[in-house]
Amino acid sequence: MSLRGKRIIVGLGGGIAAYKTLSLVRLLVKAGAQVRCVCTPAALQFVTPLSLSTLSGHAVYVDLFSPGNETGTEHVSYADWGELLVVAPATADLLGKFANGIADNALSTLFNAFDKPVLLAPAMNTRMYRHSATQENLRKLRDWGVEVMPAETGGLACGCDGEGRMAEPGQIFSRVESLFADSSRTGILKGKKILVTAGPTVESIDPVRYISNHSSGLMGCRIADELTRRGAEVHFVHGPMRFAPERTVYEDIPVSSAGQMFTESVSLWPDMDMAVLSAAVADYTPAEPSPEKIKKQEDGMVLRLVKTKDILQTLGQEKKKRQLLVGFALETRDELENAREKLRRKNADLIVLNSLRDQGAGFGCATNKVTFLAKDGTVRPMECKDKEAVASDLADCMERSYALL
Repeated sequence: MSLRGKRIIVGLGGGIAAYKTLSLVRLLVKAGAQVRCVCTPAALQFVTPLSLSTLSGHAVYVDLFSPGNETGTEHVSYADWGELLVVAPATADLLGKFANGIADNALSTLFNAFDKPVLLAPAMNTRMYRHSATQENLRKLRDWGVEVMPAETGGLACGCDGEGRMAEPGQIFSRVESLFADSSRTGILKGKKILVTAGPTVESIDPVRYISNHSSGLMGCRIADELTRRGAEVHFVHGPMRFAPERTVYEDIPVSSAGQMFTESVSLWPDMDMAVLSAAVADYTPAEPSPEKIKKQEDGMVLRLVKTKDILQTLGQEKKKRQLLVGFALETRDELENAREKLRRKNADLIVLNSLRDQGAGFGCATNKVTFLAKDGTVRPMECKDKEAVASDLADCMERSYALL
């Protein structure tokens, strides 16, 4: 997506990560965007107005009441001028002000006047980032439609490693490109009822032990976030997970076992427009779970397993006209052949294929490398990307496929 001529306001809060924002401004200007910078007074402890004005080509807006301001109501004129507001770093202080309508400096006042897309890149100490107040402010902002880039884990200014590091300038730049690309999309997903399954299932052996897998649920969460962001009504059925969607889904349905996930999914499907089955559902479950803890035996133990019900196949058999069904395939060999066979056999419209042989793909990664296989024979291999970007690519494919139904 070209940024040439796009009008972007870059806001800076008072954090050490502000030095990175200089690189972001440079990237945006180099791509042809028009950039204006707005700072809190604390931000100028870390960067100078001269640096920002030199890179952007415009004076920096800092003081609400400066006699040097062009209009005297810069927060309104900037809101009229800008197409996108990017705040990096978005400090805990700014998040609190944004989420609670506090307008006491140039940047927080501009946020209150800005009625177009906003992108925040949080940056702060781990304990501040994880504090309930910060997380609640982030949740509220996301529910308002504000885009939030997840903070990364890495070296912090305090000398520790932890969560709270601001996304790199290149990542923020890519997200800006995506946001402008979003504005040209069809809006097909808006108002659609979509079932999304995510995470592992847990198959009990006895009250203490169970069979499961390494799925964290992160991919499914990112899919739920992206579909919700595009206006879909997401019904989120998930097993026990280490993650949760960052946006508030329409309906959150926690389950434990493959049988419970099957029951919920089949029950919802008749009323859905689409389904994305990203959960890592157990193929087998203990035939006779013990009601009591099984004692250790000297000569080992034989555990009899039975097949679980196939959710994708059942939904494929019950699929009606104008319903789109998306399945996932995790393979270790003959990947394309197995994925094509799964697409045909399960009567799916899209299969998202990844391979454990690809670096950066599979369980436990913040990234994924996928190939999209469509019912019309289209095969689209993608580069390794963070799972947020993969979810955006999948949503694009869903829009294209649904338009052809």
